[in-house]
Amino acid sequence: MTKILSLPKIILFSFISSVAIILVSAQNYDYARTLDRNLFGLKQEKLTHFRLYWHDILSGSHPTSVQVVAPPPSNSPTTFFGAISMMDDPMTEGPGLNSKLIGRAQGLYGFAAQGELGAIMVMNFVFMEGKYNGSTIAILGRNKVLSDVREMPVVGGSGLFRFARGYVQARTRVLDAKTGDATVEYNVYVLHY
Repeated sequence: MTKILSLPKIILFSFISSVAIILVSAQNYDYARTLDRNLFGLKQEKLTHFRLYWHDILSGSHPTSVQVVAPPPSNSPTTFFGAISMMDDPMTEGPGLNSKLIGRAQGLYGFAAQGELGAIMVMNFVFMEGKYNGSTIAILGRNKVLSDVREMPVVGGSGLFRFARGYVQARTRVLDAKTGDATVEYNVYVLHY
């Protein structure tokens, strides 16, 4: 004997079936969600330009950059391929080391090119002065050391530079061939909120 379902039972069955299908086939993304940018106070982006001087000091009793990995002896002594240095370099407002200290460049650089003097730079510009005090700009990129101008990307930041992006241009102003000490002018162009 065939039993015929009433219309309310058919509707209820369809509803329960639909919910079951949705529950079984839905993908759960509890770890990520889209947020309203206004919740973070993100308004219009600003473009800020900094000109600062980075002092990489290898000599003396208190160097600001130290080699932590030496290049293998079989590599070319002119490229330093394989060498890695850790740095905590002063950044000043003017080109002289006695100029006003505005922050530190902290990170590392490794010589990553076999045929030329080229480094990978991984560093944070840590600001210690004015309204940017405590904020950082993260830079990661290739530095073809002997070029007149080198460009590296800004890949992020913290504090006033959250969600930052942009680029830096580096120009060597002083290089002591005997000690390896260098003063480099950095022009930083950073988009931030």
